[in-house]
Amino acid sequence: MSPLVLFHLAALVLLALGLYGLTSRRTLVGMLISVELMLNGAGLALVASARLTPASDELGQLGALLVMGLAAAEATLVLAMVLVAVKRTGTADSDRLAELKG
Repeated sequence: MSPLVLFHLAALVLLALGLYGLTSRRTLVGMLISVELMLNGAGLALVASARLTPASDELGQLGALLVMGLAAAEATLVLAMVLVAVKRTGTADSDRLAELKG
């Protein structure tokens, strides 16, 4: 098996673990960690594809930087929303946040 296939399988495992964590977690911080895991899988796939194919290495590194910037922006926005939700409701449990108050 070629190294590219192995890297893509590792990225697919990261994506699957992140998707499983996103659907099974109840807290918003756990969901955030799962999304970060999925983005790391995407970055791994980009860098491995650029490194192990005739494409330029700089293009893969630029794509990975874009994914890292997206992950950082997503993390700051979600953490700000979690802080507001906890301040208003007193919990970070997504099931309780989904219920409407009368």
